[in-house]
Amino acid sequence: MKIGIIGLGDMGKMFARIWAKAGFDVYGCDLPQNREKLEQELSDFGINILADGIAISRLCDFILYSVEAENIEKVAAQCGPSTKYGAIVAGQTSVKTPEIAAFEKFLPKDAQIVTCHALYGPAVNPVGQTLVLVNHRASNEAFIQAQTVLSAIGSTIHQLEDYHAHDRMMADIQAVTHIGFESIGTAFMHRKVYPWENTLHPNGLDNVKLLMTLRIYSYKFHVYSGLALQNPYAKRDVRSYAKAESELFELMIEENEKKFRKRIYAARDSVFKDKGGDLMLDDKIMSEFSLNQDFEHKPNSHLSLLAMVDTWHKLGTNPYKSLICQTPPFKLRVGMAEYLFMNENLLEETIKAALFDKSIRGEDLAFHTAVHEWANIVEMGDKESYRKHFEATKVYLSDRLEEGRTKSSLLIAKLQNI
Repeated sequence: MKIGIIGLGDMGKMFARIWAKAGFDVYGCDLPQNREKLEQELSDFGINILADGIAISRLCDFILYSVEAENIEKVAAQCGPSTKYGAIVAGQTSVKTPEIAAFEKFLPKDAQIVTCHALYGPAVNPVGQTLVLVNHRASNEAFIQAQTVLSAIGSTIHQLEDYHAHDRMMADIQAVTHIGFESIGTAFMHRKVYPWENTLHPNGLDNVKLLMTLRIYSYKFHVYSGLALQNPYAKRDVRSYAKAESELFELMIEENEKKFRKRIYAARDSVFKDKGGDLMLDDKIMSEFSLNQDFEHKPNSHLSLLAMVDTWHKLGTNPYKSLICQTPPFKLRVGMAEYLFMNENLLEETIKAALFDKSIRGEDLAFHTAVHEWANIVEMGDKESYRKHFEATKVYLSDRLEEGRTKSSLLIAKLQNI
């Protein structure tokens, strides 16, 4: 079987190397200006670099489109009509609605469509991570072949019933999760405070939030903009998160303890009612990967986590069911939420800090502002504003991005089997 990859970015190259090492006959292509560099980079793996996606489509039996969701229609229009008779075609976009629409429009009727999504980035070891698979339009034989090819990646494969289920789940797992961490980074930029120099909240949950924030900003903006702007379910979920955050922040300003407690406990009792067993995170794990060991624990409102759990409650989302299609940031977000909500003393400390600790109100205000900036960008579908907002925050945090990514990768690896 000849495997072809249209799009040799970081993920495409990772897959190409793995498949070549597994003994497959691998072909790939990218933009013309990248061909010479890719030939030099991948020649030792025996990967054949072709002129374009048309050449890939004519030759290969299994074709993976590894391009951004916003470009999938243009690339499928160019390459799809040349697809080899009966070939299996998969998409590796993070949003399936535009991908499936493009495949149905431009691929031949005999093409076998099996779409997939690796729920991790190229810096993460794919072995044991989650890869989602959907049989959209393929025979049983073709689907089994696709499973065989993708199994060589080493990831744990989870099959979903259709692409709608994928996009609904990803709106929460990815879009809202990323907006939460992006808002933390933007809030620091607005306040002109570096998180690693912040003496208020250097350890524990705050440190894990900072690690994941730095991790997200260490990647390219389009990795996240496509997830948020192309997914038809993302706008609803992101706005729900912004609404929950705003309503909680209003209760904090009013110091309305009765309503605030009622809402937090209702969310806890709904989301974590069936939680059993050990927690994902503990103090030892969180301190092991700290950015700053110089300061003691201090109370925080943890508004980002309170709003997340409140959003799950309002939307009727069970985050533990979503863990079957987990991403590393989402798994850590669930771990942080349960650590907070399942610890009675910490939750009580957090509620009191949220309502009555004026020393952190400035941080909460900056976060509140950032959440609504990001939510408005997503609602407008404004890619350029997304890019500018992301890049401005990335530049501000640039001094520690690599360290954040390195330490978060170690933390993710440690939690991989939990």
